[in-house]
Amino acid sequence: MLVISIIIAAVLIAVDQCIKYWAVTDLMPVGTKDFIKFGNVDILGFHYVENTGAAFSSFSGARVFLIVLTSLMIIALSVWAVRDKNKHPFMMVSTAAVIAGGVANLIDRVRLGYVIDYFEVRIFNFAIFNFADVCVVLGAICLVVYIVFMDKKVSERNG
Repeated sequence: MLVISIIIAAVLIAVDQCIKYWAVTDLMPVGTKDFIKFGNVDILGFHYVENTGAAFSSFSGARVFLIVLTSLMIIALSVWAVRDKNKHPFMMVSTAAVIAGGVANLIDRVRLGYVIDYFEVRIFNFAIFNFADVCVVLGAICLVVYIVFMDKKVSERNG
């Protein structure tokens, strides 16, 4: 399962970097594009943003701190995932998603000095984010579900 998790993480990182390439080459020149719209109601659009911070632009300008923190989190999650090779597949895929999102944004932060964001929820005022952020959030939610609801049951069944 470890090899499959690494492949999943690599694919998620590649998808993120491909979308960011599109954002730079096609979206940045125009700044914004419609994506999902029902009648006159804008649901989701694309809006090019260079984010020097983290979620909701927190820690803006703290590049070194964010690089170190992200790197430590990636290392900690990787060690946790590798430590026990009999981890549940749901946990491994969830961890792979969080790691992939962290690595994908880390690539931007190291290479560019900022993270490229592009998804804009237009139906209500919300932060602009990217595919890597989605991976981190959904992966983290799934990890919490695993830890709270599944981990004890899996441990009892296997041990």
